[in-house]
Amino acid sequence: MSNLGNKEIMSANIKRLMKRKNVTRTQMADDLSLKYTTLTDWINGKTYPRIDNIEKMATYFKVSKSDLVESYDPHPVEPVDLDKALSEEGMAMFDGKPLSEEYKKALLAMLRANKNSGE
Repeated sequence: MSNLGNKEIMSANIKRLMKRKNVTRTQMADDLSLKYTTLTDWINGKTYPRIDNIEKMATYFKVSKSDLVESYDPHPVEPVDLDKALSEEGMAMFDGKPLSEEYKKALLAMLRANKNSGE
């Protein structure tokens, strides 16, 4: 089931972004030329904004529209550059000892093979 269109998620995201921007309901309603009661209904999860208002808020908060309509994950998984990670001092260790260059190359080859095979 998709989280798109969920009033509660929208409500939570607007609250989070307002807090991050340190903006009040009155200020945001004025800035976006919205009725205070309309904004309050969105914040309380009572109603859901039209797409033009979602776009307006996304621009206002400098986020993507998906940051407003999808569940917020405070701990997103960032991709790792394996070549960089293995080449940095102290990043490639096993049992408290640095990996040899030969072992690093073998490890990278193995990881790439697994990735390419869909594992």
